[in-house]
Amino acid sequence: MTDEKKNPAMVIDMDGERREVSFEELALSNNLTLEALVRVLARKGIITPDEFVKQLEELQNERFPEKGNQPGA
Repeated sequence: MTDEKKNPAMVIDMDGERREVSFEELALSNNLTLEALVRVLARKGIITPDEFVKQLEELQNERFPEKGNQPGA
């Protein structure tokens, strides 16, 4: 296993403080942000869960046209 402290995904400098962010922290932050956005859109009636799933499947097919290369396939 690699030492994430030696290879951070990103380094943030704010107000003289330096913070190294690991790939795991970045992935978790992105995941939580997207989930919150989808929940707000669904709660406001802008999208339905079915519309979201359909759009996600379309995007996966665009990005990973070979079925065997789709994440979760």
